[in-house]
Amino acid sequence: LISFSYTHALSFSLWLALHQLYYDPNIENKNLAQKWLMQAQVSPQAWQFCWALLSPDKVPEIQYFGASALHTKISRYWSDIPTDQYESLKTQLFSQIACFSSGSKMVLTRLCVALASLALNTMPEAWPGAVAEMVRVFQEEGGGVDGRARCLALLELLTVLPEEFQTSRLPQYRKGQVRGALGREWGSVCPLLQQLLRRTDSPGAVKARVLRCLSSWVLLDVPLSESEGLVHDCFGALPDPELFDTAVEAIVNAISQPDSQRYVNTLLKLVPQVLALQEQLREAVQNGDMETCHGICRIAVTLGENHSRTLLEQVDHWQSFLALVNMIMFCTGIPGHYPVNETTSSLTLTFWYTLQDEIMSFESDKQAVYLQVYRPVYFQLVDVLLHKAQFPSDQEYASWSSDEKEQFRIYRVDISDTLMYVYEMLGAELLSNLYDKLGRLLTNAEQPTSWQHTEALLYGFQSIAETIDVNYSDVIPGLIGLIPRININNIQLADTVMFTIGALAEWLADHPVMLSSVLPLVLQALGNPDLSVSSVSTLKKICRECKYDLPPYATNIVAVSQEVLIKQIHKTSQCMWLMQALGFLLSALPVEDILRNLHSLITPYIQQLEKLADETPNPSNKLAIIHILGLLSNLFTTLDISKQDDESAEGSVVVVLQQVFALIQTVLSKWLNDSQVVEAVCAIFEKSVKTLLHDFAPMVSQLSEMLGQMYSTIPQASALDLTRQMVHIFASETDHFPPIKALFELVTSVTLSIFQQGPRDHPDIVDSFMQLQAQVLVDLCFFLPLLLLGVLSLKFPEAPTVKSTCLFFTELLPHCSDVPPLARVVQEDGKLLVQAVLEGIGGGASRSLMDQFAEVLFSLNKNCFSLLAVWLKEALQPPGFPSSRITVDQKDNFSQQILRERVNKRRVKDIVKEFTLLCRGLHGTEYAAEY
Repeated sequence: LISFSYTHALSFSLWLALHQLYYDPNIENKNLAQKWLMQAQVSPQAWQFCWALLSPDKVPEIQYFGASALHTKISRYWSDIPTDQYESLKTQLFSQIACFSSGSKMVLTRLCVALASLALNTMPEAWPGAVAEMVRVFQEEGGGVDGRARCLALLELLTVLPEEFQTSRLPQYRKGQVRGALGREWGSVCPLLQQLLRRTDSPGAVKARVLRCLSSWVLLDVPLSESEGLVHDCFGALPDPELFDTAVEAIVNAISQPDSQRYVNTLLKLVPQVLALQEQLREAVQNGDMETCHGICRIAVTLGENHSRTLLEQVDHWQSFLALVNMIMFCTGIPGHYPVNETTSSLTLTFWYTLQDEIMSFESDKQAVYLQVYRPVYFQLVDVLLHKAQFPSDQEYASWSSDEKEQFRIYRVDISDTLMYVYEMLGAELLSNLYDKLGRLLTNAEQPTSWQHTEALLYGFQSIAETIDVNYSDVIPGLIGLIPRININNIQLADTVMFTIGALAEWLADHPVMLSSVLPLVLQALGNPDLSVSSVSTLKKICRECKYDLPPYATNIVAVSQEVLIKQIHKTSQCMWLMQALGFLLSALPVEDILRNLHSLITPYIQQLEKLADETPNPSNKLAIIHILGLLSNLFTTLDISKQDDESAEGSVVVVLQQVFALIQTVLSKWLNDSQVVEAVCAIFEKSVKTLLHDFAPMVSQLSEMLGQMYSTIPQASALDLTRQMVHIFASETDHFPPIKALFELVTSVTLSIFQQGPRDHPDIVDSFMQLQAQVLVDLCFFLPLLLLGVLSLKFPEAPTVKSTCLFFTELLPHCSDVPPLARVVQEDGKLLVQAVLEGIGGGASRSLMDQFAEVLFSLNKNCFSLLAVWLKEALQPPGFPSSRITVDQKDNFSQQILRERVNKRRVKDIVKEFTLLCRGLHGTEYAAEY
């Protein structure tokens, strides 16, 4: 009675929780219900309630939960099931599947998955011939279930069995055994599937389930020769619209298995079957049937992509493979604009990479033969790709959604990558081919041309020139000469003209005489906000690559740039790029011109900044201040005067910086508490220090003082990164050591004080601070708090912070031998470090950090060997530390292995990885194999 009452109460609780999960509108209640139900699924009581929940009087949602609970118990807690109960559990599952074969589909599937899991855990020893028995049980008459329902239930079971194997948590050695057993069971499955697929009276639903079942089984590497007949039948199912998608999936899965390339004769038989689909493909294109086009294209591409080499090597059948290649070419050039009118062509692009790789991998004599056949094919491919890359008419393009335009942009990038790759096969002849077509297009006055055609040809040039060295091409001068003849009456065309000029920047650096042909176009485009990205990025490339040839144009470039900056034509990011371009430009000018242009550029911003500094802080002027500081920062990023012969160049830049510095101090007096403004200030000086290096010396003392003031007010990572830069360059110079040392002491003191209040709130500061400490060890009195802070940082959830902290310790520990105060601190508190490292290895940290923890242990072993032996023994002594899954013997073995390795760091990393898998209960699992 008590047992009945308990089960009844539990069932009622489950019903309430499931009702809450499915129907309660409150998300918190849903989450609570889900958490409780997940705990119930894994509880010992699940064995009792799961059968009760499958009762016919229950609603499908409750029955589904019962079936899911059964699967969870069988798949995850198999060891809890006594051996003598295997048979009764199997019988019960067969019975329930039979009951639900005419019931809820979702419950039936979960029950099939549960039985599949049982089969995987018992085959081949406890349940030999499992699949044959499944087929026999469901073929038997009885149970009041009609034959069609029993057939569909059997097919569902056979379909989920390989799928459950793919996702099972079986140990690796068991996976091999079970895979072999399943492979032997194919002999029971194949005849059944063939029989059902070939029977004319088989319902469509049964045939569709057969095809899904085949898809599932071929993923187990069923030999293609053994599934050949079924694959042939799949081709026969393609004309049926109801079976088309599942038939495509089955064919694709069968011929894409890695082992299938061994069955050359079967593959050769497949080629004519694929070619026979061309009529269906053409009809689909004419009828606008995108799904059918997509499916047939997938089949052709899968065969070609997976078996190019095998089919190429069958020289007696070269014409049939060439016909397959041409069929794929038709799919590449399928009519319509991607992605609005068609979505098929993008599937084919990787095939062309694969085919080219295979051809180019042959020995030279064979390669020459194949190139004779396939070079014309690839020239045709270029024409097809450039046609597909063309924009639609202006009216049609305007009707596209933003998502469609973005997909088309990505598609064009994929085409660009393909063209770049194809250049490796076709070489300079490809550029000549493109140049001839562009020349005819632009010089034929009788035949009007669309801007789309011109743009596509230019896009082809741009695609190749962006990544391939075209400096030796004899057609580039002609191309540069053609560009001014283009009637630029469209934004997309203008964009491509700009990007093409940008792609040729390196060539222009070697042929500076041609700059006068294209630079006016770029400067004119700067004034058009619609060409913002292309014009600014192109000018930046030209200024970077051609800066030593730009002095004659410098005045004009600076004037136009200043004008567009003052008019605020461009967005913030493009303004920053423009300042970088001007930094490159100024770097190559004579000293007096640098100073004059610097003053000309900066003066308007200094005046704006002075005005903003006097205003009461508000969100509007904050944005303006950050924008101006960003402009100055980007200018100094690229202003490299280190190659100037005149030493006054550096001095002139420092003088400008000192003027800016005084103004920045005024700005900071009102904005010192704003982290974004402080970060923008730090960026200016970090870029300046990197550019000027030791010539920044006159400002070291001022900047150190200001940095200390900023960091004391609002500690943040950018100030620490700038401090690290200063320390790196100036700490070794006697004149600058005092201010640098004072700054280092201040940031260390401030950091330690704020971390005592709550370091987890500042992972970025911990990261930067540990990088600073790893680079320089200046003040010995900070060793104890630094070690304790480091131990605390090892427990942070942020991986970059933990990595920086491990680096800090591996830099710090080697100094134990020559720095007595450090040795004393490590001797007294090093055990805390060992405990923190072991806690991370035991499961407290991400497995991606194990190499870093191993390096800390290796460093301890090299520099504190006798102490490490004691610390490991003491730290590993408490039961359950660092993991409850570890035995005393495993802990001892780990300690001995670590202490033995004082030379081989790689071996220590392997030991730590092995130990962390044991700690996490993953040793011997599929996760371990991936690790």
